[in-house]
Order: sequence, then C-alpha cells, then structure tokens
Amino acid sequence: MKIISSIYSIAVVGISLGFVSCKAEGDYPGTEYAPQMYHSVPYEGLSQITNEEEGQWLSNREDGKGEFFNSNTNNPNRMNMREPVANTVPRNKDGILPYRLRVADLEGAAAIQNPIPLTDEVLADGKRLFVQYCSPCHGAGGEGDGNAGMVIGGVANLKGGAYLNLPEGHIFHVITHGKGRMGAHGSQITADRRWKIVHYVKQEIQKQ
Repeated sequence: MKIISSIYSIAVVGISLGFVSCKAEGDYPGTEYAPQMYHSVPYEGLSQITNEEEGQWLSNREDGKGEFFNSNTNNPNRMNMREPVANTVPRNKDGILPYRLRVADLEGAAAIQNPIPLTDEVLADGKRLFVQYCSPCHGAGGEGDGNAGMVIGGVANLKGGAYLNLPEGHIFHVITHGKGRMGAHGSQITADRRWKIVHYVKQEIQKQ
C-alpha cells in the first residue's frame, strides 16, 4: 500500500511540475511541446530575412536557425519569390490577360470582345453559373424577378429596352465592378466564368 501511495505521490508531483514548467511569465516563454506546430517555417514571400540567427533567443526550430529567418536556402540568391521574366504579362490558363479597366471606363469595356470561344459546353456552364450567381436577383429568365430582386427592387430586366443592345464587354465590366444596385462580383467569380455568363446572357437570355 505504501508503494502505491509513493507512486501516486511521485506521479502527482511530476504532473504538477510539468504544468508549472509550461507556464509563461515575465521573460520566460514557457516550455513548448511539439514546437514545430507552433513555429511554422514556410518561406515568406513578402519579406526577406537572410540572417540565420535573427530571433535566435525565441527559436525552437528543429533546424537550429533563428525564429525569424525565412529565406529560401535552395535558391542561390536566397529569394523566396522569383521576379517575372522582363516584359512579360501574366495570363490565366486560357491565355486571358488580367482585367485592369477602371470602374468608370464603360466606354473602354464596350470595345472588349469575349475571349472565350462559344460552344455548347460554354453555354451550359454559363447557364449553370447564371442560375448560381445571377438568378436570385435577375430571375431564371433574366427579367429582374428573382426572389432577392423583388425585395431589393430596381433590378435590371436583361430582356428589356437598352439592355438588349449592351456589348459583351459592357456586361462583363458590370459583373466585375458592379453598377447601380448591382454589387461587384469580380472577387467571387473568375474572369473565365464571367465571360461564360456573358455568352449565356447574350445567346440565351437575350435571344430574339
């Protein structure tokens, strides 16, 4: 019985010491278990700290370097991000350039042609995307009678009046930046999907 009591006492003391050793106070950060889970060492693209001892006082890294060191040791220049090739412009997988027209430049937008080739598959995708993103306000038929549109009021009837003659680029621009009661959707819908919606609007919603 005394042996069991002694073992129990030792266990309690050990656990207590363990908890006490984890406590952080003053300049003591406490003991960390599995420190690599707390101190991630990925390459940081927006900063470049090449001093391997930077933050050494705080570091628990397994590679022995300072906590704040974050340069790419596999790159001869220790760069985390490579600069793009001179005189090049990024494009997406479909070869589409970034859309950079200002919000107010509807005239410039009107001159832009849809870069996505029109196919049955594109129209099918455009319909699916229209139902997902546009129909709550514009309605399934584009007449401004969606459930949300009825609450908001003043939603465009895409089948009526001047809307029928809007250029493709104009529609894309409005989806991207918004206009009037319509909010911008450029951050929610990728450029290729916006162009597919434009195809669907022009070919199906506004077909005469």
